[in-house]
Amino acid sequence: MALKQHIDVQVRFDQQVDNSLHYVLPFIEQTKALVPGTRVLEVGCAEGGVLKPFIDRGCKCVGVDLAASRIETAKSLQPEAVASGDVRFLAKNIYDEDFVQEYQHSFDVIILKDVIEHVPEQEKFVPHLKIFLKEGGIIFFGFPPWQMPFGGHQQVAKNKFASLLPYYHLLPKGLYHRILKAFGEHPEAITELLEIKDTGITIERFEKIVQASQLLVFNKQHFLINPIYKYKFGLKPRNQWPLLSAIPYFRNYVTTCAYYTVG
Repeated sequence: MALKQHIDVQVRFDQQVDNSLHYVLPFIEQTKALVPGTRVLEVGCAEGGVLKPFIDRGCKCVGVDLAASRIETAKSLQPEAVASGDVRFLAKNIYDEDFVQEYQHSFDVIILKDVIEHVPEQEKFVPHLKIFLKEGGIIFFGFPPWQMPFGGHQQVAKNKFASLLPYYHLLPKGLYHRILKAFGEHPEAITELLEIKDTGITIERFEKIVQASQLLVFNKQHFLINPIYKYKFGLKPRNQWPLLSAIPYFRNYVTTCAYYTVG
């Protein structure tokens, strides 16, 4: 059973805006002051809602996404900001040479909200992001640890039981595939869910990649209840208990979201 935000673009955009305003932007400001003219890049921007609170603060923003259709939607949802030049939305791959040449050393803040868990070759991807940072710039990551109850993004499944069943994404890939087929999921949805199984990331692996990329962790917050669950399930966001947050590996099973700023 797909949630309303999975099928209604305006609902999804509004939730992105609210989540960014009340959680993402304040968390970033704990590390980096946001002043008019601050340059912000969002990688995997989708409909662009995460960037709107930054635009409203006077930041100059660029949103990039591989999906051209979502970029066109982003432009249609913020036409005034696009027309004024306060934001550019681009259907590009950040590995493309023309993108690198135009935007290297350009940004004070880079945002990846629910993106890193979809990216293959993360050990290559994270250090590549450094190319786009100005001196003293930071990168924000927000992601669900792979082993958490819905770390496989199975909530996007059309079958109600399949969308609400926790942890079964941790089964062996072949068995997981067969279960999704038995639930009647569309082949394209199954392919997407299996791809996420290949790219899902743990807290430990993320921190190891950050360290190997010669980046420092400036701030982090683990959540028992992901702030986005406020909109998806009507649950009040809650920080993870410090004791659980400090237990390697086990914390991935009970932490529904992790925020980091690095640089």
